[in-house]
Amino acid sequence: MWDKWILPYGPAIAAIAVLLGAVVYLRRRLNRKKAELRALVGEEVRMFDFLHDLGLAIGSDSSNAGLYRIIVNGISEVIASHGGALYLLDDAGEFLEPKCLTDETPALVPVPDEVLEQERANPGAIDSHLRLQRVPADTGVLGRTLALGDALKVPDLAADESFRDGYPGGRRRVHVLLAPIRHGERDLGVLALTRNGEGQEFSQNDFAVFRSAAEQSGFALGNALLYREANEKRQIESDLRNASEVQRVLLPQAAPEVPGFRLAGMNIPARIISGDYYDYLDLGEGRHGLVIADVSGKGVSAGLLMAMCRAVLRSRALGGMDPAEVLALVNHQLFPDIREDMFISLFYAVVEEGSGTVRLARAGHDEALHFRAGARTVEAVKPPGLALGIDDGGVFSRVTRVAEVAMESGDCLLFYTDGVCEAVDESGEEFGPERLRRVFREAAPLGAEATVEAVQRELELFSGEGPQMDDITMLALEKR
Repeated sequence: MWDKWILPYGPAIAAIAVLLGAVVYLRRRLNRKKAELRALVGEEVRMFDFLHDLGLAIGSDSSNAGLYRIIVNGISEVIASHGGALYLLDDAGEFLEPKCLTDETPALVPVPDEVLEQERANPGAIDSHLRLQRVPADTGVLGRTLALGDALKVPDLAADESFRDGYPGGRRRVHVLLAPIRHGERDLGVLALTRNGEGQEFSQNDFAVFRSAAEQSGFALGNALLYREANEKRQIESDLRNASEVQRVLLPQAAPEVPGFRLAGMNIPARIISGDYYDYLDLGEGRHGLVIADVSGKGVSAGLLMAMCRAVLRSRALGGMDPAEVLALVNHQLFPDIREDMFISLFYAVVEEGSGTVRLARAGHDEALHFRAGARTVEAVKPPGLALGIDDGGVFSRVTRVAEVAMESGDCLLFYTDGVCEAVDESGEEFGPERLRRVFREAAPLGAEATVEAVQRELELFSGEGPQMDDITMLALEKR
């Protein structure tokens, strides 16, 4: 009976069944597409969140470690990896140093046998080793990534040639994505993501997203490093300016009143910190000391050595009658603390009130110039002497001798550092000793201050736009 009823409608029922099957198939496919769309939307949202966090980190004052965590954790979340690591090149570009490794990250570099042995008795030894151990930048899977200069997908880390002597994770399957981190033409390091187990391979979409995220990370990391380097440079410049102000305080603020004499001095640093200095010392009992010195080299090291020399000389000069003996004591105290590639040239003079005799000792410094007013001539004053810091004392004491200069009214002594004669013009020609003698001869009759001002003015006219290559310091002593 049913057969008689169904038979006429059989084709229609079959068609309806086919349609129902098609509807179910389409609905399932639609659901899959919706799921894929939701996954893509979620991935896109995570990517936007990641880029937003990167942008905030670049302009913040947070530590580098904070930025490293944002990069590793952010990309790990975008790709849904099990582990992540960031290795950055050291300053020399020879080693890759671990900057951030998540807890689930397997070893991406070979682990020494002794560390493997330690792991058996002390779980966590491998993890500690990996977080501290830097590796050569041209070896292993990390080095291969740098050399390739592009993202790399490793389907089985245990089988990689980087671990030909044995993979510390055993035979478990680990899938790895690696990419070089670059900023412009500069290699910064390597980023890696990992997944553990079968059926967890990274898809081509994962690979494409990872490569893009690594490029953005390189841009962010490079800009953050530049931002921090600029801040550090500004801080260093500020510190140097403060140090320069302190150093200026160490220089005489005004010439002392010395009966029978006039004094004038000046110092123009070639950099923020000067290695030159001059000083006036009140030795008591109507005696006065004059010092001009030049530390080899430039910058902070020269400035520190200059301050040391000034302090030691001031302490040793008090009570010392003989300039050469004072310098021998200074040399003996400074020698152990002076680097082999540094030394100090120095002129030390002692004048007595009411006397025209000046006693001088020279420690390898440029000659002084003596203008004799009566004859209107200029003579070199160059007693023998060795620079401070070259010898521990035996040779220094034997070589260094005191000279006495008798000064008449109107005479002038000029002490200077080598930055005066070695000043250059725009064509590279040096100011030179002969030009200095001429300017000194013309200016000396006008007095100590006029002499220093005249030489400084001639140096400025001569140099023009030429660079100042060295510190310029002068000290003039005029006999009234």
